[in-house]
Amino acid sequence: MPKSPSPLPTSLGTHFSTTAALDEGLTRRRMRGGDLIAPFHGARRRLDDLAREQAECDAITGPMSLSRRTALAVKGRALAYASVMPKGAFLCGRTAAAIRALPVRHGEELEFGVLAPQRAPRASGIRGRKIEPHLVGLEVFDGLPISTPATTWAMLGRDLSLRELIVLADAMLFIPRDSFARRHPELAIATRDELQAALDAGRRAGIARLTQALALSVTGSASPLETDYRLDAAAAGLPVPALDVEIRDERGRLLGVSEIVYEKYRVAVEIEGDHHRTSVAQWNRDIDKVRAYMNAGWHVERLTGAHVRRQRNGVAIVREALVRRGWRPGR
Repeated sequence: MPKSPSPLPTSLGTHFSTTAALDEGLTRRRMRGGDLIAPFHGARRRLDDLAREQAECDAITGPMSLSRRTALAVKGRALAYASVMPKGAFLCGRTAAAIRALPVRHGEELEFGVLAPQRAPRASGIRGRKIEPHLVGLEVFDGLPISTPATTWAMLGRDLSLRELIVLADAMLFIPRDSFARRHPELAIATRDELQAALDAGRRAGIARLTQALALSVTGSASPLETDYRLDAAAAGLPVPALDVEIRDERGRLLGVSEIVYEKYRVAVEIEGDHHRTSVAQWNRDIDKVRAYMNAGWHVERLTGAHVRRQRNGVAIVREALVRRGWRPGR
């Protein structure tokens, strides 16, 4: 039977550098033990921590579950690199957005930046960036140095399409609600003024695209699916809807909050992610909500991600509903 590796000092934590391990008295042979992985040169991570992370990822369900899983995985790798990164380095670009569970595609490479004139980090699995100090704000998030949300968004002007920048801005500007449907502006990831200040900080790649994206962004879009729908609906000439609207009956009783509402025609659009299907509690709430809306004289169109993105017929479905409720295109 293979001999079990000797216990590791708890002071090393779950992510550590080989230099720190040597200082703790570990041998190089011990650092090749089967209970450790080497995600980056000179860095080690406990294998049981990776297993814990995978179990947590598998357990994530509900809204924005893919972004939340990505955030957890990115954080694990970022903590590993942080043990060996150059002094002054920080998360930036796609990695800074992904670790906050924002909707952005993220590959295997981590993006780490430094302030000019320091040399950008260079390592396998790392995309290093040298950034002028006036173009980035820094803070600490989950124990890691990171670019602020607004400067992260502005930094991605050179990497993302116009629509991707709008989706990301919408996610940052969205004002969350609590379980009593009360808005909490202090919980928004960024404000419009902060995004504008990042644009005003100085010349940067993609500034024209960023400026257009900010002009098209809103504060009431709760998910990328909703942003995709409203952009497609605008391009198709549908009326401009109200977003994140409280629907009340004639006595003022709150019936629910709907993402997209055509108030004049009393049409509410519910764009439902997969958790609306997989959660029994959510499913029951949805049925009760739709019944209450109908009793109050509202028409409800329920769309899925397939309607919005794959079949791309969600706008046509809502268009037909609006026409039935009195809207006349072109007026």
